[in-house]
Amino acid sequence: MALGKNYEGQNCSLARALELVGERWTLLIVRDAFYGVRRYGDFLVHLDIPRAVLADRLANLVEVGILQRRRYQDSPPRDEYLLTDRGVELWSVIYPLWSWSERHYGAGEPFRTFRHATCGTELDPASRCPTCGVDVSPRDVEAHTGPGVPAQPRQDPVSVALRERPHRLLQPLL
Repeated sequence: MALGKNYEGQNCSLARALELVGERWTLLIVRDAFYGVRRYGDFLVHLDIPRAVLADRLANLVEVGILQRRRYQDSPPRDEYLLTDRGVELWSVIYPLWSWSERHYGAGEPFRTFRHATCGTELDPASRCPTCGVDVSPRDVEAHTGPGVPAQPRQDPVSVALRERPHRLLQPLL
C-alpha cells in the first residue's frame, strides 16, 4: 500500500504542520532563509535543488505565509524571499531539531555553531544563552563556522559567505 501524500481526515496539529513544512526541501529552504539567503538563484545553488521543486516550495511557503515575496528589481523582474513573523517562529522548531541531530547523528564536530550575538556564548539545544539565561530570538543569533568544516568545503557563494565571517541570522547574506 502506497503512503498517502497528505494527512486529510486527521484531526491533529502535528499532521497539519507536517502538511506545510514536513517535506525535506521545505525545511532546508527555511533554514537558508534564516541564514539570510533571499534570492532564487542562491537557494538553487546552495541546496542543489531541482528548479521545479524550488519554485513549487517557494510558492507554497509564500502561500501559507511563512515567506513573503518582495520585488527587488523591475527590469527584468526579480523577487527575493524573506521570512515572515510566522516563518521566524519556526526557529523554535528548526534549531532544536538541528541540535538533536548534531547530538545523535553528527559526524564529529559541527559545521556551524550558533551564538548569542550579545555575549558570544554558544546557544544550548533549546536556543537559550547559558551565560545570560535568556531565550535567544533568531534576530539575536550569529552563525559561526564550526570546527567540523571539511578539508574541501563547498564553494558555492552561500557556503563561502557563511564561512567568511560570523553572520547574524535573518540579515542578507549576499
